[in-house]
This record gives sequence, C-alpha cells and structure tokens, in this order.
Amino acid sequence: MTVTQRRGRKIMMTPAELDAFLTARRTCRVATVSADGSPHVSPLWFVWDGTSVWLYSLTRSKRWAALRCDPRVAVVVDAGEEYGELRGAELSGTVEVVGEVPRAGEPCAGLTEVERLFARKYFGIDELPHDGRHAWLRLTPERVASWDFRKLAQP
Repeated sequence: MTVTQRRGRKIMMTPAELDAFLTARRTCRVATVSADGSPHVSPLWFVWDGTSVWLYSLTRSKRWAALRCDPRVAVVVDAGEEYGELRGAELSGTVEVVGEVPRAGEPCAGLTEVERLFARKYFGIDELPHDGRHAWLRLTPERVASWDFRKLAQP
C-alpha cells in the first residue's frame, strides 16, 4: 500500500490508527464507473484484514456489473458529524474476485479467515451462511489517503 498523500500530512492517520479505524467501521462507500462511463456510488459492509478491504457484494448489482467491466474502484470509509471530528480514509486500486461466483460455500482457503471476521463483525457468529447471491471482491489498495480532523485541535 502506497500512501500518496502530499497535502494534509498533519491530519493523516498513522498506520496503527488507520488499521484500528478500518477494523472498527461497519460501512464503506464503493465508487465504480459503469460501462457507459457514468459514476456509481453505493454503501456496503466490508472487512479489513490489515492489508486488504474485502467487499461482500451482490453479484446481480450495478456495482458488480461495473466492476466486471472495469475493476478500478475507490472505497471511502468515514466517520464524524462536526468538522472537527471528521475522519476517514479513501483506498483505491483494482479489485479481484476471490472464490466462487456466487458464493455457495465451496471450500476456499483464502476466504476462511475473511468469512469468519465478516460473520463475527456483522452477525455475531463464527461461520458465514452463504446465500448464493453474494461473492467476494478484494481490494489491496494501491493508494491511500486518510484524514483525522481531531488532530487539528492538538497542540
């Protein structure tokens, strides 16, 4: 992962802060470009494994169709209401499909830990039930920009 942030280094999250933030947050926004060139942004649950953002997407969605045509994506995770408490990160790069499409539960060693993390985070269980409608996309970000405006109040 390359941090390409030139401006705003004062409010940039440290690697540890970014890791904790991405692990704790529940919803991201995924930006894609459709085949006709129109932008599309949609909210989605995700898991951060310390290296990659894992997106569990419906395979019959505008997001999935767009990413099959053009796998470039930007993902934003943010928090805060007032200006001085805004914080977040934008991670961008190219997604790759991992596992079967749609996911029906065939063994896939690369998904064992990701599915356990996802099941615990969102459902409070250890094993993810598969519905045959979703599949996994992995974004190992090529670029990351982060911000934590709470740092502006620090001396």
